[in-house]
Amino acid sequence: MREILKAAVGDARNWTELRVHDRRALQIAVRKGEVESAAFRKNYGVGVRVLANGTWGFSSTDRLDRDGIDAAIREASLSAEMSSAGRSEKIERLADCDLAVGDFKSGNAEEVAGHSTEEKTALVVDTERRARESSASIRSAMCRYSELIDEKWIVSSEGADAHIEDAKLEFVVSAVAGDGEDMQVGFQGVGVTGGWSDLFARWTPERLSEHAGKVAVDLLSAPYAPGGAATVVLNPELVGLLAHEAIGHTVEADFVLAGSAAADRMGEKVASELVTLVDSGPALIGEKSAGGVVLVDDEGVPTGRTVVIENGVLKSYLHDRETAARFGVPPTGNARAWQYDDEPLIRMRNTYIEPGESSYEELIASVDDGFLLRGAGSGQADANAEFMFGVQEAYEIKKGKVGRLLRGATISGDAFDVLKSVDMLSSDFEWALGNGYCGKGQAAKVDGGGPYVRCKLLVGGR
Repeated sequence: MREILKAAVGDARNWTELRVHDRRALQIAVRKGEVESAAFRKNYGVGVRVLANGTWGFSSTDRLDRDGIDAAIREASLSAEMSSAGRSEKIERLADCDLAVGDFKSGNAEEVAGHSTEEKTALVVDTERRARESSASIRSAMCRYSELIDEKWIVSSEGADAHIEDAKLEFVVSAVAGDGEDMQVGFQGVGVTGGWSDLFARWTPERLSEHAGKVAVDLLSAPYAPGGAATVVLNPELVGLLAHEAIGHTVEADFVLAGSAAADRMGEKVASELVTLVDSGPALIGEKSAGGVVLVDDEGVPTGRTVVIENGVLKSYLHDRETAARFGVPPTGNARAWQYDDEPLIRMRNTYIEPGESSYEELIASVDDGFLLRGAGSGQADANAEFMFGVQEAYEIKKGKVGRLLRGATISGDAFDVLKSVDMLSSDFEWALGNGYCGKGQAAKVDGGGPYVRCKLLVGGR
């Protein structure tokens, strides 16, 4: 395959990039004791980008012979040339970098393949049953297993020549408990880049089903959370959500150019000096099985550790090669495409806050009147850094002791203001968002996490 791609690129008359993507996806879902879906999908083709007359052209095809690839290159070239006349601002250059050459592997597709579809289905069925039967109050349950096994070849006229193998797995359980018309949901999931053993290294299927069922049942008798400004301790899942949704999107360079809350703030103090926020391609901290691992991005740029905020100071945006050239900085390896027929966009990978020096127990003991918040619900954030997220579990903290569970809590505020209020970080660290996807025109597997964080924000209740 690489030789065909290199020959096609060598004969192209414009700057050309070819990205072959072979994806095998399996999803098994069980709800209320019934198999809701058991689907295997294969998606295979080549995406072609051409830069001509200062404009991108894109085409794709599932024909991977030389004639099919050459035809797609011609289509992409024609698209660039035709749209160039209507583009007011031309791409003058792409940022220079050392492009990836060689073989890159993340995950363990061989280990995943060692477990049959029948075995995976049986595990999903059994886990859903466990959650559903964990209490007489449980009305329904759901369990889903998903795997993405990817193989890519990226070859460009500038010298990229990379072969990439990747495996991403996820396993989630939810339970609905009811008391009359009152319904409450408990949810827990895991997601990794890795193999079967990595998926259940921290949460076994039994623990997942037990936790989801218990939270749902306990919430039925929980009083509503009071509202108001409060001192809180956020768990790593909510820390990762804040880092990704409320900060990460504001520093994606395409959003910065559109006027996000991070625009024109480079070098400014935007958070407490305790806060160092990072977006990394490899998992350079904590478990090596973060769900958003990307070793080479979809422009053929090797990834690394991008420090977005260092000791409270904004240090970097997230770039592809085009925006990096506009800002006069090296690319950060954040160009990602979901499938072969998608164009690369600036996307996060694994976004997190680095741990501090305090223990979890010290954080709790330091709060006289506040909340311990665990688990993310639905919510939203925008490019102005304003956010509002639901919280699955909110616990009172009174005089340094964790108390009763509360329901219906939300958190909101300006993310940069919240980060400025951070005054304690725990020394432990967890990846906590690997079972989710980021949506920005197309899906992307990401992860996020951090330590436990003490800060101030607005808690919403009934």
